[in-house]
Amino acid sequence: MSIRILLVDDEAVDLEWMRRRVAGSPFDLQIVGAVNTGFMALKVLEQEQADLILSDIRMPILSGIDFARRAKKLQPNVKIVFISGHEDFGYAKGAIEIAASGYLLKPVEDRELYDLLGSLCGKIEQEREQSRSMLQALSLVNEELLLRWLNGAEGGPLVQSLLAPLCETGVSVATIEIDDLELNLREKPEEEKRERVGQVAECLRRFASDHQAGMLLPDHHGRFVLLTAAPEDLGDSLLEELVREVREKLPFTVTVGAGAFAQSEDELLESYRQAKAALSAKWLLGKNRLIRGVSETSARDKHAVSFGETVDRLLEAILQYDLVAIDDGLLELFDDSAPTGKSEAYDLIVRITSRLHAGLAAMNEDLYELLKWESHQPVRLFQFETIHDILSWIRRRLFELSELLYSKKRKQKRKLIEEIMRYIEERLDQKVTLKETAAYFDFTPNYLGHLFLEETGVHFSQYLNERKMRRVCELLSDPTLKIYEIADRSGYKNILYFNRQFKQATGMTPGEYRKKHKI
Repeated sequence: MSIRILLVDDEAVDLEWMRRRVAGSPFDLQIVGAVNTGFMALKVLEQEQADLILSDIRMPILSGIDFARRAKKLQPNVKIVFISGHEDFGYAKGAIEIAASGYLLKPVEDRELYDLLGSLCGKIEQEREQSRSMLQALSLVNEELLLRWLNGAEGGPLVQSLLAPLCETGVSVATIEIDDLELNLREKPEEEKRERVGQVAECLRRFASDHQAGMLLPDHHGRFVLLTAAPEDLGDSLLEELVREVREKLPFTVTVGAGAFAQSEDELLESYRQAKAALSAKWLLGKNRLIRGVSETSARDKHAVSFGETVDRLLEAILQYDLVAIDDGLLELFDDSAPTGKSEAYDLIVRITSRLHAGLAAMNEDLYELLKWESHQPVRLFQFETIHDILSWIRRRLFELSELLYSKKRKQKRKLIEEIMRYIEERLDQKVTLKETAAYFDFTPNYLGHLFLEETGVHFSQYLNERKMRRVCELLSDPTLKIYEIADRSGYKNILYFNRQFKQATGMTPGEYRKKHKI
């Protein structure tokens, strides 16, 4: 496959010289454009993929340095060589800042040009080969093994062989999620859902291949993991371009969470954790974008341990519907972190809500769904004038969350009590005990007895006796039934105990009850 090269020079004679030298070189080079302004060159880059750019450094309006910076944003992996007639330190410094691959002074000897082109062509081919090797090395089984390792599974020899080249060259992790997948396709058949996910997957694979972005691993539920060797500064441009390309080519958008550059297994796991943490903040920060650096690691945050403990106490207060403790926890978090501006307060709220969401997720609850947390919330944060306004806002939201969870818990408890009452009602003709009932519902007798008293205001045994006596009274109203038959139907095997229980509950014996009611 030819190496694609773009030529840029505002001098027609010099541009023609470059074109002829490149065309006559011994290398497999394809000229994708030969233009005389940086603006025209940027248009070419919007349409064509380039591996290498030869550019004059001193051009009117848009200099070679400024053009190169824009070119790197469009195509982060492109290599740039400057050719200039000016041995100027300022130009050389600018070339160093954008990581130029070469700097030649006019007049350029053919051998000097070809030596540099040969070296760069070799590097490009090597990078292509590395990218191809990375892509080809992962079968579906290997992809699954690597994903499992990232998610905490033990790594065997095969996983180690996959990790070795990644850690040697350095890699960062990005997690990619299709936005609103369930919302847009919830009424569609499963086959159509798989087809849509497949379209996004193909677009991502094509992007990864065209831009030599690295390995794309399909995860689950519309998520993907991208392992890219691009350094963090270039990686951001690459990932932003990926978000833009999906948006422009498909009726879907994606959100990308990015982790730090890693060169060891531990760092790779940390990069994956950071990428997932960043993606989990999508609900707060918004979708259809790149998110990086949401959560600080313990090594960088001196308050990490106390922060985690305080948020855990805050979560417990939310679950207990303890509004005073919720307020105390928030004040402690804001006092410890002492945000000095909106951006710091904003980051603190992201960290708090992300950890709360993770804690609730372990209980099968979703903070963002409960609060109907939408992407406009961050914009609202920046409309507040003081830190007290922001604290008041998050306090109201957490109070609301606590009340919602409390109401949900009460409904669940009420439903359980109704099931217990139904259980008793269906067994009034049998001997029912608290121990037996607790075992049926998978609780301890103490817990079930306490819960029943808390929800109904009466002890389990008292309620059971009342229901039995009410049932006995209903049976006594049938004159065809003997008292001993009624006792048997009510779960009493001892007629004397039955008479004693009935008199204790009603103040009269079963016979006296019938006489009183003329049965």
